[in-house]
Amino acid sequence: MRRTSVIIVGAGPVGLMLAGELRLGGVDVVVHEKRLTRSAESRGVGFTARATELFHQRGLLDRLGDVETSRQGHFGGIPLDFGVLPGSHFGVRGVSQPRIEQMLEEWATELGATVVRGSELTELRSDDDGVTVVVDGPDGTQEWRADYLVGCDGGHSSVRRMAGFDFPGSDATREMYLADVRGAHVRPRPIGERVPGGMVMSGPLGDDVDRIIVCPTGAPPPGPERQAGFAEVASAWERLTGESIAEGQVRWVSTFTDATRQAGEYRRGRVLLAGDAAHIHLPAGGQGLSLGVQDAANLGWKLAATVRGWAPKGLLDTYHAERHPVGERVLRNTLAQGTLYLSGTEIEPLREIAAELWSISDVGRHLSGMVSGLDIRYDFGITGAHPLVGRRLPDASLTLLDGRRTTLAELLRPARAALITAPGGVGADRAGGWADRVPVITVTAFPDLGVDRPTDAVLVRPDGYVAWAAPGRGDVTAVLRRWFGAVRQATPVPVAGS
Repeated sequence: MRRTSVIIVGAGPVGLMLAGELRLGGVDVVVHEKRLTRSAESRGVGFTARATELFHQRGLLDRLGDVETSRQGHFGGIPLDFGVLPGSHFGVRGVSQPRIEQMLEEWATELGATVVRGSELTELRSDDDGVTVVVDGPDGTQEWRADYLVGCDGGHSSVRRMAGFDFPGSDATREMYLADVRGAHVRPRPIGERVPGGMVMSGPLGDDVDRIIVCPTGAPPPGPERQAGFAEVASAWERLTGESIAEGQVRWVSTFTDATRQAGEYRRGRVLLAGDAAHIHLPAGGQGLSLGVQDAANLGWKLAATVRGWAPKGLLDTYHAERHPVGERVLRNTLAQGTLYLSGTEIEPLREIAAELWSISDVGRHLSGMVSGLDIRYDFGITGAHPLVGRRLPDASLTLLDGRRTTLAELLRPARAALITAPGGVGADRAGGWADRVPVITVTAFPDLGVDRPTDAVLVRPDGYVAWAAPGRGDVTAVLRRWFGAVRQATPVPVAGS
């Protein structure tokens, strides 16, 4: 039997992001992936503004090279200006999932994670002390033992099934097609176009390749063995647009549906779920990959703290408590978008009224915050808390006392918490007992963080969310104890990647 601290099943973006987060937390991790190589297929070609922030906070955005963002997006196919929120955009476009996976795998393995490809989970046994799995891999059948196991193995998750998680929701009602085609020579339809008989979408991916999406109205959901070919996609495209793409060279073709499901719990003892293993929904606005990456950032530091023994009681349970409502909200908004986007002509009166509503600035801000993920606010139960508490910490430039310049995003790069304070700010004199987990960083002045209350100190968690801010209600000592455990002698522990 081989042993590690955490086993992750699935080397997609979510599993690889979680592997890197755990290594930054100083935890051994092995990722088992049944595919022998990274898939060349790319269901997603971008991610939301909040996922962009997370990648930037870990120093990962630069690894993707030049990326395109746009303030122009949509909700349900109705144009929406995401620029109404400070620093917001519809998300990063034109970055394929294989490119994201390659970047994340290189990062995670540089930090010391092990990725085992061609390794398929065949058995899972969980008890009070850990998890044992059996995998069939390149070295034959092996048993592995770990303290915890996380299923990041997609919508048809073997982990979810073997561990007995419920997965309630609604079945597919329609089938849609997706293909990448070289030489299609179609005009861009970046937010989709409703046409008689359905909806079509297209966008350039570079190298004369276009992403083609066809959503015919009334197409029944596929059977379990259903596999569409390019001829079927090309026929549907021509039927809806009058344009022929039949002479193009298809790189790959797939189908997808509007099935919507969410695990009733994200944790069962020593087994947890993240990404599509925990929730599936209609792809809309790049929210799928982004939701999973945020799951990983939320779970990573909490699981690392639990494995290393300094987590306060109940910390790991906050993963489900915080992320399940966020996932539930994404499922609701994608169902709503599907209704607006994919219904027939009977929906037109509602779309016309919705377009009027979207133009109202408050409505635009609300929808932009929802789809971008920038409006997430976790409920920490602190009455009268500073308005930043529970929200993500926006990036800003800082000057340290020694004159060095940095940013809030750079301070989060090692996935460690921080108490950031101006000279004389509240809280710094009380944080000494947590110095090994929460360094105090003093800046010459606190930047404007876009809220209507001044700020002179912020306690930020490793995932970039504010646990406490001053001035405001809530004793910083109690908050430190709640998130980072008991006081102990400040003996800093080396952390991978710091």
